[in-house]
Amino acid sequence: MTGPQTACQQISDYLTHYAQVTPESEAIIFNQQRISYGVLEQQVRQCAKALLAAGIQKGDRVAVLSTPRPEYWVLFLASTQIGAIWLGLNPKYQPKECRYVLDDARPRLVFMMAEFEGRCYHDSAQQIQRHCPYVEQIIALTEPMAETVPMADFLACGKTVTDQTITQRQADINRLDPALLVYTSGSTGNPKGALLSHYGLCFGAAAQCRQTNLDPLRAMCSFPINHVACVADTCCVVLASGGTLVLQERFDPVVVLQTVEAEQITSLGGVPTMLMMLLEHPNVANTDFSSVQLIVWGGAALPVPLIERLQQLAPRLMNVYGMTETATNVTFSSPDADLVELSETIGRPDPTMPCRIINSEGKECAVGEHGELQFKGEYLLLEYLNNPEATRDVYTEDGWLHTGDLGYWRDNGTISLVGRVSDMFKSGGYNVYPREIENCLESHPAIDMAAVVSVPDSRYQEVGAAFVKVNEQQSITEQALRDYCKAHLANYKIPKSFTLVAALPTLSVGKVDKVGLKKQAIAQHKELV
Repeated sequence: MTGPQTACQQISDYLTHYAQVTPESEAIIFNQQRISYGVLEQQVRQCAKALLAAGIQKGDRVAVLSTPRPEYWVLFLASTQIGAIWLGLNPKYQPKECRYVLDDARPRLVFMMAEFEGRCYHDSAQQIQRHCPYVEQIIALTEPMAETVPMADFLACGKTVTDQTITQRQADINRLDPALLVYTSGSTGNPKGALLSHYGLCFGAAAQCRQTNLDPLRAMCSFPINHVACVADTCCVVLASGGTLVLQERFDPVVVLQTVEAEQITSLGGVPTMLMMLLEHPNVANTDFSSVQLIVWGGAALPVPLIERLQQLAPRLMNVYGMTETATNVTFSSPDADLVELSETIGRPDPTMPCRIINSEGKECAVGEHGELQFKGEYLLLEYLNNPEATRDVYTEDGWLHTGDLGYWRDNGTISLVGRVSDMFKSGGYNVYPREIENCLESHPAIDMAAVVSVPDSRYQEVGAAFVKVNEQQSITEQALRDYCKAHLANYKIPKSFTLVAALPTLSVGKVDKVGLKKQAIAQHKELV
């Protein structure tokens, strides 16, 4: 499809463009719903008018508790179209987690689904009404809930607002105004609210469209709506390309495999855990993957045996790297990447995204020297909401973003990660990088995936604890794993313990839950000493 001739200033500009150029093309598929770009633009305009009628001003926060369904996407586009800042709430949030985010963001409106997979949110709505005075209205997004405003009634209030009012509001939006508020995982403390700009979303979506180079782009999204992988890396990218977005309320291998074939998916993406679950499912052998032009993953490395299996399903594979604060993926593997590049690197930085690797002395690293990845550009994080100290600390004095990720340049310009700055630990005075150990373990043919965390040790200060998922068709002992590590790693890198697991615990977005594993490892280590 033909994209806009000039760079868009707001993500909703892409919707306006495709609603005019290809109004009948499918924008969203959800269960039995098929929504064209023309219809989607009408729904977004109706919702934007209702938000204006409710008094939403530029910079106000609008929160949505929902799964990835059309209502979420309409509200995101409508909110950003009038200069509001959109915030996604995960239905899996526990009350304390939800309350923390709400108290920090202080949204004026909260849209909530009534129920999902047996969990009812009626009580949550009442708790918000009782304890969050800054919330002026709670709107029932799906089924009715007591003491909330039905979505139909909310939308009806917008009938008095004119199209000219929306146009005037859009004219007041600057490209570096905040559009999206995303709360980080909070693995090292309370979550921080990252404010991302209109420009960051547009710039990032355009860059990813160039890198993936798919026409048409037909992709699925089952990521939670409070994560950049959902909003920025999937939904915004599909919109910018004029493609078709297939929304799914949760990741289900059976449904994904059915959808690949039924909807002629061209780009199949996810974190390694998702792809592993697909490959393990018996239906994969009978699924027609002929429409899939690209399989892409990020968030963690993928073992070579799994990459080799994916190569049988699609002509192109791509490994990407990004984080909440970059508002987009910032490195991409080559279109013709070999196994080494796909398994041992995160590819190369996009040419429009300056990158450097800095050592502990603050100097740029030579090839092969470990240091922190840093990026620079207007597209990056604007600030952490209500947290000027964290905002100051995440940037260097000359404006480079600290990623907290350690890596090194390779001779061919690709980058290999060795772990997080916070993950690195010292054992007997030596620096140990968990990712290096994980790569070693995952190179064993019996191992699907590994996760290594550190635990305190009275003799060596810290030691590694490995959690290993064994291939279902094979078996291995802890001693065999220890011997394998001895043959490939220095002795101080060999984990103190090896725990064989049927599956690694994951966070809502599919990444391995290393915080939970660390707690488990510490408890196990205390039993050993």
